[in-house]
Amino acid sequence: MIAEKSLLSSKQIRIQEKLAIFLAFIAGYTDATGLIQWKTYVSFMSGNTTQLGTAFFSEKSEVIITSLTVITSFVIGIYAGTCLSMWEKCKIKTIPIYIVSIILMLYSVIWYYHQIAIIPSVALISFAMGMMNTIVTSVGDLKVNTDFVTGTLNSLAKNTAIFTMSNDEHERKESKANAIHLLLLWIGFLSGAAISPILLQVLKNWILIIPAVLLLTCNRLITSTKK
Repeated sequence: MIAEKSLLSSKQIRIQEKLAIFLAFIAGYTDATGLIQWKTYVSFMSGNTTQLGTAFFSEKSEVIITSLTVITSFVIGIYAGTCLSMWEKCKIKTIPIYIVSIILMLYSVIWYYHQIAIIPSVALISFAMGMMNTIVTSVGDLKVNTDFVTGTLNSLAKNTAIFTMSNDEHERKESKANAIHLLLLWIGFLSGAAISPILLQVLKNWILIIPAVLLLTCNRLITSTKK
């Protein structure tokens, strides 16, 4: 996990921003894939919670089971990723990236040769998305969540309002920078979601190999933030 730091160079902040946008793209891409393939979100838990609540009253047992599986797996993924980032004996701080990438690769290979049921599919992928959610938590001093679009838009609107209304020059400058970071994060997620349906027609069962490979390139960005 990349924790919030009090002192960061402009170069480090730019690298964190690139990494956050990169991960948001992957989250949007994978979430769109989950929605198309399994009719559920694998990283958008607000939507799954809404589906779960409405399913209780409509007695749709299949939706209830799927939603509970996705939500539980996502939470466990975040828990596991956070524990790994805080584990002092773990020398490889980028291990969550490798775990998520391996999960997506193995799933793609198995899926190519064998049909995988919905429940194990959403359980594995949402766990991976939960763990990926812990890889980057801030851009400079701005806390971010690469797959929480509602929170991103909320913060974007607030920072834009501060930039518009504040008379403090330093506050205006900071809020403007934050708003730009958040806008780019949202665009990253949107771009991933838009590209997924197109590539799904071409890659079919290999659709998740793209985020698996892309994740491996994140290691260089994370290493760069420590220099």
